[in-house]
This record gives sequence, structure tokens and C-alpha cells, in this order.
Amino acid sequence: MSKKIIVFGSKGLVGTSVTKIFSEAGYDIFASSRKDTDLFKIDQVKNLIEEFKPNLIINAAAKVGGIYANDTLRTEFLIENLKINTNILESCIPNTNIEIINLGSSCIYPLDAKNPIAESSIMSGVLEPTNSPYAMAKLTAIELGRSLNIQYGHKVTNLMPTNLYGPHDNFDEINSHVIPGLISRMHKSKLNKDNEFSIWGTGKPLREFLFVDDLAYAIKFIVENNIETDLINVGSNEEVSILELAKEIKSVVGFEGELIFDSTKPDGNPRKLLDSTLLNSKGWNAKTNLSDGLEITYNWFKENI
Repeated sequence: MSKKIIVFGSKGLVGTSVTKIFSEAGYDIFASSRKDTDLFKIDQVKNLIEEFKPNLIINAAAKVGGIYANDTLRTEFLIENLKINTNILESCIPNTNIEIINLGSSCIYPLDAKNPIAESSIMSGVLEPTNSPYAMAKLTAIELGRSLNIQYGHKVTNLMPTNLYGPHDNFDEINSHVIPGLISRMHKSKLNKDNEFSIWGTGKPLREFLFVDDLAYAIKFIVENNIETDLINVGSNEEVSILELAKEIKSVVGFEGELIFDSTKPDGNPRKLLDSTLLNSKGWNAKTNLSDGLEITYNWFKENI
């Protein structure tokens, strides 16, 4: 039987890509957005599920933002993400035939987790303080999914992607993640013909980035291969320093000024790399290298922002 799928958060970074890739593969998709369903109102969520009768729900809905937004809007990030996740998952309780793909975040792992970070590291230590409210909301969704599985028999898979980027991201200069923030700011500096471009920290920390379409294909791979696992990391296995990342973005954007690193500002974690051995061992690997992904992302930014 062909799967009927509801994608919650279908207009965001992940949801847009998931909707595109599953639709191209011929799946019956309902791309839910704020226009049709208010995820803060559980009756609307229940009504949509009852009317469409999906056998798969991909939960890509979330209130997201970069370090500044996470740290200054802590209450909103916790409350809104708790409401979104609990309303979606609670609405699935009467329908045990619904499979659930729940999108988490690598921020759920402890601040001092050993790199590469394995799935077993979950809830083994203290969270990174600046985004702990968002992480707690994601951890609650994981535990609620586990409870649905144990108590009612739902198949729930929690995906923990590494740092994502791509078209349809949030390119706000203040409230975005590192790649869209750097692209937006550096593009502005290029237009202004600035001689210098300032970046927080030393540029030494190592990070892992995943092009969003690779995550969507990972979800499709998990669904089509009927992979059953509670928690699974999705990473690129490609590490890059913030300095190297900034140089890549400088090249893609065409900024001709000098990159200046402000070492008086904090670096954050010196290294953060997911251990994606479990998913890789099943046969999935990321396809898009960083240079190609940045090129696609910047071209989309120029045409749409």
C-alpha cells in the first residue's frame, strides 16, 4: 500500500525539501502549514489527521533560530516547541497504524559528549546552556515518542540531524544559524564593498554541516527500507573549521575583503561531530559536499531574498 504522508512544518527548511522529494517519488502528500492547521490548537491537528488518514507523519515543525534567538527567547522556544510536539504526538494516540518520523536536533546531546557523538550519549550529561530550552523540548518529544511506542505500539523514529543548511533557510542576520547568517552578512558586505568582514571567535572550532536535501533523502531511505530504530544520527561525516567555512562562503559569495576573527568573542564547543555509523551501515551516505551545497544555497538566496 502506498503511504499517505502528512508533513508538518512543510514550509520550513526541512519540510520544504521533504515535501519536494517525497512528492517527486509519487507519494500522496499533505503539506501542512500555518494556513491550514494551527499546531498550537490540538483540535485542528486531530481534525487534519482524522480527515487525511495518514499512515506516516513526518514532524518537521519547530520554532528554530541561532544562538542569539535561542538564548534571548528561551521561554518562547521551550513553550512553543513543547506545544507543537505534544499536540502532534498526542493526536496520533488513537491511530496506532500511524508511523512517526520525528525530527530532533544534535543540540540534544550533552555539552561534553565524546566526539564523534553516538546516539547512546543522549541524556548522559549537561546540555549546552544557550539552547537548553530548545533541546529540552526536543528531548521531551523523543521521550513522548518512546512512550507512544511502548504503551500503544506506534512505530516512532527520532532523527538527530547535524547542522543543516540549504534553500528556504532563515537568512536573518541576527536570528539565523551560522551558514545562512554568514551568507546574508557577507553578501551585504560585498554589495557595500567593505574591506573587512568580522566573525566571532578564533575560527578554530570544528563543525559538521549537512545539506538539507541529503536529510530528506535519508528520511526517504529510512521509510522505504523499513529501518526500525528509536534514535538515529544523520550527519555528513565532513568536518570543517569555522575559518574554512568562512573561506568557502567568501569564495561562493565573491566577497573580496579580508576576514577578521574577533577572538574576544566566545568560540563555543571546540568540536561537534555526529557518529552516523548506524545509518551509514544501513547503506545511506550524504551525497552533497559543502562547496556544492553552499553554491546551491547562495544561488537560491540571491533569487529569493
